[in-house]
Amino acid sequence: MEEIDSKVVGQRLIELRGTKTQEIVSKALGITPQALSNYELGLRIPRDSLKKKIALYYNKTVQEIFFD
Repeated sequence: MEEIDSKVVGQRLIELRGTKTQEIVSKALGITPQALSNYELGLRIPRDSLKKKIALYYNKTVQEIFFD
């Protein structure tokens, strides 16, 4: 099983979000802005079901966002 670097993932999530606010993205994903902030800061890694939602939202694969 691959190791996830939470800081790298967090940076990737920030870049993907671009100019959208955490509020807009978190609402679309059905999570709190605080949860999104934790993921972007690399404090937490989302559970698998949310990884899929995030990938779908950004039109990427889970692999691209969380493992590459």
